[in-house]
Amino acid sequence: MRALPLIGLLLVAATACGSPAGSAGLHACTEIGTPVGVGIDLKPGIAAKVDGATLVACWAGDCTTRKVELYPSTAAGPTSCTGDKQSDACSAHMTPTGGKHGFADLPGLPAAPVRVTVTFSGFAEQALDVTPTMSHPNGPACGPGGPQARLVVDDNGWVTERR
Repeated sequence: MRALPLIGLLLVAATACGSPAGSAGLHACTEIGTPVGVGIDLKPGIAAKVDGATLVACWAGDCTTRKVELYPSTAAGPTSCTGDKQSDACSAHMTPTGGKHGFADLPGLPAAPVRVTVTFSGFAEQALDVTPTMSHPNGPACGPGGPQARLVVDDNGWVTERR
């Protein structure tokens, strides 16, 4: 009989594992990874003129150069459903947007101001200061995954940081 309180305590401790503090087990935190680096989104008007990019990121006195592969961007198209009950299935097909996107992997990137220079093939070079922010792939209750910044290139080729 003396073992029952100990068993109960162990059972409570075991069921709390994997839950963030204060979550009362309502939010599961996965082991999903977060790529650390800078993403680039090109609007359709400029994407057709660009085949690739090079990104140079400088912080703490060092610079890192990365070739950025660009891929066609897509978005969800119209949604169709098999019925109107909650158990019915719905779907949406991905359709091309005409834009392009890519990502420069930058291990060690800080969540602090960074000088970024982007050069596009067949297009000009532009430099700007960005401030990567911590990504939370499972939501803020699970803690940060790593810093990321996102650049947007408008139809005229102007690069800005997306916040």
